[in-house]
Amino acid sequence: MNLESRKSPLADVAHETAAHARGLDWVGMEGIALPLRRDGVVVPAIADVFVDLVAGTRGIHMSRLYLHLQESLANGDISVSRIRAFLQDCIDSQQGLSTAARLRLRFSDLLERPALASANSGWRDYPLEVEAQLGRDGLQIAFTVDIQYSSTCPASAALSRQVISEHFLRAFPDGGSAAEIAAWLVSPAGMAATPHAQRSIARVRVELADGVDALPVAVLVDGIERALGTPVQTAVKREDERAFAEANAANLMFCEDAARRVAAAVSTLDACRHYRVQVSHLESLHAHDAVAVVSG
Repeated sequence: MNLESRKSPLADVAHETAAHARGLDWVGMEGIALPLRRDGVVVPAIADVFVDLVAGTRGIHMSRLYLHLQESLANGDISVSRIRAFLQDCIDSQQGLSTAARLRLRFSDLLERPALASANSGWRDYPLEVEAQLGRDGLQIAFTVDIQYSSTCPASAALSRQVISEHFLRAFPDGGSAAEIAAWLVSPAGMAATPHAQRSIARVRVELADGVDALPVAVLVDGIERALGTPVQTAVKREDERAFAEANAANLMFCEDAARRVAAAVSTLDACRHYRVQVSHLESLHAHDAVAVVSG
């Protein structure tokens, strides 16, 4: 008898009878490495994939989920139609054990951003999370993107202007010539106080409307950055830094103001069914953050 003839079927205990074999909401895997393709560029991603499990069965065919993920999404563009097909394959692969499937993808998009005043440009990464679920109610899909910007406090700006005004009156009690005043303003004495500003983050979650296939990430980011007026920069020369200072002065924002600006931009996106906006101002004055949330 040769070795081949002595081989027996591989043991499989997944379908043995299990005590208390109630149904489970979700079973699957988290933290799977996966290469995706975004605008022709391969980007690293982390995937989580799950299916539900009907009562009476010990476990799912987990390896099938992994293999379907690699076969369906690896090195491919991310679209609603591809995700829908993948989730349906996950359900079908369980051969009646599952009725729904979930997918979460985490990766970053790279977008080229021009400088404010110079002829330079640079790349910025925008962290993304895509969530999709397919079941009896059809497909629900949403994505979340983080956008960084600068926020200068309106109250601090008003107080700084007040201090500068008081110093000005002490420096020129009887008035002065335009040249004298201009020289004072550009001297250290003319900057007696500065408003506090901080790097801030807008986290925007968009549930996609029916009929949308491509994720409108660039369109959403462009609209939000225009609405805020102070997105963080890439390449910065002195003329760009000056333009950034002017943009901050023209866009003084509490977190409440920023949340309303972002919501107004997101609400005009045709691809959006529902949104949730959270802005966080990572305070330089306080040891805590200022946060505002709005949905619609």
